[in-house]
Amino acid sequence: MNMRLLALMLVVPAVTVGKAQSERRMTVDELFQLVESNSKTLQEQKISVEFAQKGIEAARAQRLPDVNASLSASYNGNVVVMDRDFTNAQGFSSPHFGNSFALEAQQVVYAGGAIEAGIRLAELQRDMAVTGQRMTSNGQRFMALGQYLDLFKIQNRMQVYEQNIALTSRLIEDIRAKQAQGMALRNDVTRYELQMETLRLGLRRLQDQQAILNHQLCNTLGLEQDVVIVPSEELIMKFFTLHSSLSDWQQTALTSSPQMEHSQLSKQMAEQQLKLAKSEMLPKLAVVAADNFSGPFTYDIPPIDKNINYWFVGVGLRYNLSSLFKQNKKVHQAETGVQRSQQQQRVVAESLDNQIQQAWTLYQQTYADLDTQRKSVQLARQNYQVVSDRYLNQLALITDMLDASNIRLNAELQEVDARVNIVYAYYKMKYISGTL
Repeated sequence: MNMRLLALMLVVPAVTVGKAQSERRMTVDELFQLVESNSKTLQEQKISVEFAQKGIEAARAQRLPDVNASLSASYNGNVVVMDRDFTNAQGFSSPHFGNSFALEAQQVVYAGGAIEAGIRLAELQRDMAVTGQRMTSNGQRFMALGQYLDLFKIQNRMQVYEQNIALTSRLIEDIRAKQAQGMALRNDVTRYELQMETLRLGLRRLQDQQAILNHQLCNTLGLEQDVVIVPSEELIMKFFTLHSSLSDWQQTALTSSPQMEHSQLSKQMAEQQLKLAKSEMLPKLAVVAADNFSGPFTYDIPPIDKNINYWFVGVGLRYNLSSLFKQNKKVHQAETGVQRSQQQQRVVAESLDNQIQQAWTLYQQTYADLDTQRKSVQLARQNYQVVSDRYLNQLALITDMLDASNIRLNAELQEVDARVNIVYAYYKMKYISGTL
């Protein structure tokens, strides 16, 4: 059997599977759009924001008056009157049907700032949920981007393996021809057949890695599992020039990072908790009104079978005296919570500064790596041309051609990987700074 036909058959299964599935070429912008619209994790965060918004409405409802109403009907027994020593008992007939209706209303005028602090705390919780959504979106985008770029690397490596399989098949065919002429040993064929098996195994492992990454990315993007994502080469060929300095990126991180915003909101929430704790040590003032309609009048002997209605309007003042020696402990605890949140904010700022500096340095390094790989590609191509010319002039063996081709293909692969690393390093700085 022709060895080139055999090599083609080895690659056909992977291609056939790809054809049975639907390929989708995707840019990074499309990737991020799908993350925003289809990520299950982000959908959960959006519900959390809605939940926090309802909390604001519930907190604002505390400004409304409290109104209580009660209605009852009863059966009243007869009245018995006796002396304190339980003698001289005398019964009186009592109206048996009793009714009662009461209506009470209370409007808080001053609660020591507790209501406003509660509303502000609910608003901060909503802002915290929004910030959590931003953090999740940032993280989901960066995770999807990492899977996307890994897919690009794997697909390029698969091409290298397929080309090496084709070259190895050609080499095996040439060696068998020489063996038939008595110019090569069977051991030479066996050696390269073993190399072919190694290449097949390497290709199979890459195909499995591609399937795993593609499955995970489809889940992240909310796509069907029969979709094969093909990264766009436009992004890989694009160069990102940083016009901003390191200090500019660090300042951007301090103002735009959701982690920094989260720590600031935590500090503000701690301050509101302190206000709530202090409000318990202040008096509460409210306007109250009530109306009571009931019957019969049972506070007379014999009871009077009539309905009685009375109402009142007034001002109520309440002060919890025990708060003077109990609540101060909670106030001290809340003050410590404010100090802790301030320290946590400084820790987050320091961490962001370090992360940006590291990401910036590694980004600069990726360009140095790319320059090195470019030189390697140039040298590898020159070496391949020299060996190719020698092979055509029968001054080099097919093994020399295979080695030169492998060196060239691997150098070109490393150059593409270096470009991918530039993209990854650039987006990592955007991820850390909260601008992804």
